[in-house]
Amino acid sequence: MRAIQLEKPEAFRIIDVPEPPSPGPGDAVVKVFRVGICGTDFSGYLGKMPFFSYPRIPGHELGVEVVSVGANVVNVKPGDRCAVEPYINCQKCYSCVRGHTNCCENHQTLGVHCDGGLRPLFTVPARKLHISAKLSFEQLALVETLAIGCHAISRANPKSDETILVIGAGPIGLSVVEFAKLSGARTIVLDINEKRLAFAREQMGVFDTILSKGDGSELTAFTEMTGAKLGNVVVDATGNAGSMANALNYVGFAGRLVFVGITTQEIKFGHPPMHRREMTLLASRNALSADFTRIIGLIEDGRIDTRPWITHHAGLETMIGEFPKWLKPETGVVKAIVEVQ
Repeated sequence: MRAIQLEKPEAFRIIDVPEPPSPGPGDAVVKVFRVGICGTDFSGYLGKMPFFSYPRIPGHELGVEVVSVGANVVNVKPGDRCAVEPYINCQKCYSCVRGHTNCCENHQTLGVHCDGGLRPLFTVPARKLHISAKLSFEQLALVETLAIGCHAISRANPKSDETILVIGAGPIGLSVVEFAKLSGARTIVLDINEKRLAFAREQMGVFDTILSKGDGSELTAFTEMTGAKLGNVVVDATGNAGSMANALNYVGFAGRLVFVGITTQEIKFGHPPMHRREMTLLASRNALSADFTRIIGLIEDGRIDTRPWITHHAGLETMIGEFPKWLKPETGVVKAIVEVQ
């Protein structure tokens, strides 16, 4: 059985792996149909993802079909189409017991800490499978990306009369935008790439956008849009330490700042503005099972339109040649999908 392995940064290769054995208690063997490529995969490829280990079979945004199940599995059966919640938690640590399964102390993300879905078959805990009889495999592969934005907005808990600034209009930022819109709050998007802002306007219906020129004019443009008010909620989805530090300047009195991007660098900012405005700083990691359930329902009900998201495709074995192209902003990648079957 052929799989794609990231042997080391910038070095994919095709390897042979054995087919999985019959699943044990609580497990399921799944057939992988579609794999979404996200910023974590790009960062892992470039050697910039702090939690990534090598060699690794990537792939954590997955649309799969259940092939077989082990003893005591009652939530899925062979033939079920599912999205995969790729955050494998121990169920025993203090975080898990309190319901914070997304930040389990022994956390393993498929395709990051342990091997993921860029292979035809593999075994996963059945409790991490989320069924939909209506969604396509491509839609199911998008659920995890959307879950990141869902959880980030849940952390901020915006109200419909508030303003949300989303900094960064890459796939994670756009997933934040989906749920910012659903909250009813006014949503504004800031990015350095005009093509991404055009996508937000034309495909996602967010007409308040700001092009960052790096000259400080962005804050003026933001306050002009809001009538001299700063943001109630600011979500930085860039993973850029400079942007994350500067994001503080957009947060208003009693506002909330959410970091959903990841950086290996230190983030430095002055404390007085945070203290004076009594800001709340929040980290957002992964997502919860309830987020997956909610998202599948929203897509099934037509409240989230997945059609604009998928912009590029590749097969399992052609992916290696296509992957470096997807790193280039001029290619206009929002979401690339690998077709495994």
